Amino acid sequence: MPDDFPDLDDPTAVWFSPPRPTDEPPAAPQRWVWTAMEPAERRAKLRQLATWVTWLITAHELHNTIPACWYRHPRLLERLTALYTGWVRVYCSPDSERHLAEADWIATLDNMESRLKVPTCASRHNPPPQSNGRTVSTPTGGEPTYDPLEEFLLTSDWGTRPPTHPAAEEALRHILAEPPL
Repeated sequence: MPDDFPDLDDPTAVWFSPPRPTDEPPAAPQRWVWTAMEPAERRAKLRQLATWVTWLITAHELHNTIPACWYRHPRLLERLTALYTGWVRVYCSPDSERHLAEADWIATLDNMESRLKVPTCASRHNPPPQSNGRTVSTPTGGEPTYDPLEEFLLTSDWGTRPPTHPAAEEALRHILAEPPL
């Protein structure tokens, strides 16, 4: 039997076999800096985040907290990004050493909940003038439906502008600066 499979005579080996060491170093955690992403990556990542935000709203009963237009609000987008990347590190990382990581993440969500509200958009977001009402095909190929997130990604400056890192000038300043005395 190949070494890649645990001993099938012992079913618990599937769950309790220690991870095999690899020669590859662990990947560094990815940081999401929205403005530093290429437009195509930015749009793909926002779609990924949107899927998770939909789950978050349902799983944690945040229907009256997070407005449907959350992606149009930079402060809210950054908070939800931080919650998402933290959630991935806690729930999807096999290397988590913290014993209460899940409880800590939930406590962080609870502490941040009041900051996930946008009072001006409690009932609805006022779309920008000249909205073209773009339609987007459904994944199953059914009737096209209006998707405000897709319209935002395809028509806004946020979804199309070239990447710039917000700290690039500061990093360059440190690189070019004289060494400290």
